Amino acid sequence: MFRLRTVHLCLRRLLHRGTVNQDQVLKQLRVCSVEEQVFDVVGRNKAKLTVNHVSLAVEMLWQFQKERPELLRTVELIKSHPQFLTLRVLAENKIAVMEDFMLVDILYTFLRLNVDPHDSLVQQLVSEAWLRLDKFPMASLSKFAICLKDQHLKRSPLMGRIASIVDQKLSSIDDARVLSVLMMCISFLVSPRLRDALINKASHFLDTMDPSDYNNARRVVQFLHYVKYNYQPLLEKCNQILLRNISKMDAKTIRVLIGLYEFMQFNQCTFRLAAKRRLIELTDSSTDPISFTKLFVTLAPMASLETRERLENTALLLADELSALEAMEMAETLAEIQSRNLSLLNKIGSVIQKNIHVYKPMELFKITQALYLLHYKNPKLITTLRNISINFLQRSVLPYEVTMLTRVLSMLPCARFKDIVMSRVDAVATQCNLGELSIISLAVAKWVRNDPSYCHNTLNKYGRLLQTLNRCRHKRLQKADKLDLMLKELKFSSGDWFEEKLLEETIVTLQRMMDQINWTNVKDLAVLLTRMNHLCPPLMDRISSVVIQDIDKIHHSAIYPTLRPFSLLNYDSPQADQLYKACIQRFTPHISSFEPYMLVMLGHSLALADYFPEVLIKEIFSINFLGKLDSQLETEPDAINMWVRKRLMELNRAVCLECPEFQVPWFHEHYCQKLLKKGNGMVSPVYQQIHQMLGEVLGGSHFVRIGAVSPYFYTIDFECKLDKHLQPLPYSDQATLHISDTKKLYWERKSVEHSREDLPPGAQRVAVDFLDSKCFCRHSHHMKGYTLIRKRHLEILGYRVVQIPHFEWNSMELSTQDALKEYLKKKIFRELSS
Repeated sequence: MFRLRTVHLCLRRLLHRGTVNQDQVLKQLRVCSVEEQVFDVVGRNKAKLTVNHVSLAVEMLWQFQKERPELLRTVELIKSHPQFLTLRVLAENKIAVMEDFMLVDILYTFLRLNVDPHDSLVQQLVSEAWLRLDKFPMASLSKFAICLKDQHLKRSPLMGRIASIVDQKLSSIDDARVLSVLMMCISFLVSPRLRDALINKASHFLDTMDPSDYNNARRVVQFLHYVKYNYQPLLEKCNQILLRNISKMDAKTIRVLIGLYEFMQFNQCTFRLAAKRRLIELTDSSTDPISFTKLFVTLAPMASLETRERLENTALLLADELSALEAMEMAETLAEIQSRNLSLLNKIGSVIQKNIHVYKPMELFKITQALYLLHYKNPKLITTLRNISINFLQRSVLPYEVTMLTRVLSMLPCARFKDIVMSRVDAVATQCNLGELSIISLAVAKWVRNDPSYCHNTLNKYGRLLQTLNRCRHKRLQKADKLDLMLKELKFSSGDWFEEKLLEETIVTLQRMMDQINWTNVKDLAVLLTRMNHLCPPLMDRISSVVIQDIDKIHHSAIYPTLRPFSLLNYDSPQADQLYKACIQRFTPHISSFEPYMLVMLGHSLALADYFPEVLIKEIFSINFLGKLDSQLETEPDAINMWVRKRLMELNRAVCLECPEFQVPWFHEHYCQKLLKKGNGMVSPVYQQIHQMLGEVLGGSHFVRIGAVSPYFYTIDFECKLDKHLQPLPYSDQATLHISDTKKLYWERKSVEHSREDLPPGAQRVAVDFLDSKCFCRHSHHMKGYTLIRKRHLEILGYRVVQIPHFEWNSMELSTQDALKEYLKKKIFRELSS
């Protein structure tokens, strides 16, 4: 008994001494305030260090780094310190005794300290974590998922296992941060069912969580971006949280969010305005290359000219300090804002040239596209870009890389690299999707069309390549059996690639999958049909039926793109009235939540179809709304700004002419005058021919006015006046045509700014409009909505409208001068007298 008590006392003394020693080491670590002090404690206590000591030491090293600005971090110095190696070795030796949470924490921290993912320590930690994966608490699982994502393992079997665990244990997750991190990490592997379950769970958390923590909302937006699912209700919830916290955000975070919104076409005027104000606040504090680059690329596209000039001046001072990626981002932004600051552009070009060999194929594409749009002339840099692109192309086996590199080379001055391009494209053509085949076809066609150095043999080679690409596209269309996948492939295809045969096959394929059209994909199909500019009544009728049946499931923001092909292509569906009424009822309660410019586009689209909902019209033309629209357009690119303002003018004109009872004033007089002055007044050869023929038919050129301007500023191709006996009336001031230095024919500007002459009793004005191919649906004689509304408005203004379709004017029947004259006589006199 005495011996047992003695042993017990000895053990207690030993354990107490060990505890004291351990506590002393922990105490020493906890009072450290810089990295050197941590390393000093590690060096003095190597033999005593336990797994807890190692974990705390590594965590403190990262905390010290995290508290510093990015430019002042010394991660590389820490990695090269001898005691850091000690910590790595100890950690690797003690993996087996680590608790689950500690295992993940140490892995996470070492990765933050830039330990290479291929290092044996990281490999061992990941392997051990895989063995324990099913036992991890959800917080550790989410942190481990971040570690895999940082190692570019987002599509690995291990991440797939995490997705499976999340699917099984989703109901047990009770932390918004854990959920949002897991959503972001497993987004590339989720099924539609799991995606919807995660969205429902996230929506609940966003309603109940602390609204001051905006990072959860940011990660949910990233998840929706990764899964390519623009779920509007959840996006709107996230946006409200982000908007409330924008004053806490730095330029990098704002840049990420605006980029996500733009990619998902989630237009948020309020967020952009708030972001602009916040970025302007950050201007004075963003003085280092990293933070300034993020500020510049985000603020410059939405800034005033004065602010842009100030940003460009600062960029010029910092340009030499930019990294390779920062220079690339700067070049892209300069192209976006169409900068003409040659000094800045040359500096950015020098940085790019200095770092040219570090860029990846996709980055080369971005740089080349930016320089191409900027018309940048630097033969040495262009030659280097071309040579590196060719070298990449020769080694590349990935279809998307071959596609991007082919597009890069199509933007650069041609050299004799055609055989390389043909061999690589030919090797991957069968693996390319429809979008990639479209890009390659357009690039090859551009070479054939623009480069005079191609001899006939080369042309035949490229002709054969185009035939190969067409065969691949035809086969892919014939094998297609999933509508959603096809819509995804065609989402970014240019409408130019749909030549007649391919257009027919695309439409046939879409009709074959017509039973797959539902409320979730009806908007994307409508967008595709609009871009194709082709009228297919069966598909349009199917869209109409789905929309009417499931209108309550369709988000109100999807109404505009869904209705657009009906109004733009002028399709009068058998259910047209029911369709438009259902859509109007769907969006009317949500008018106040629309972005201002989207509401203008919706109103314009409805006006094309002769629908003018009073609530919508009165909202658009209210003083408050127009003020919000002006504020929004200040943050939008110039192209969108011009586009929306023109549509607002056209809607204003339509309402004044067709709905005078709404008492909306015409307030675009000055705007239209400015547009007229910007017009070049050029007369094309076919217009010259028609002008000459009209002069002969009417008895002289003084009976015809070219480029006349109607009230409300429709520019009429040709105008003539006929008295009550259908005899031509002369114009007192004649439009004078003259030839420019480039041998092109113009009319004098004063001829379109004339005052409108009064008509004698019984006389009438005749508007003669030539309808080119843009006035009709593709491969069809079906007139589009713009053409019809123009005719309708001119008739309201008192004109008799004569339309000359291009396919009639250029037909074999009208191949002689006499036939053309007779055609015009019939159009002007016989149709008007009937």
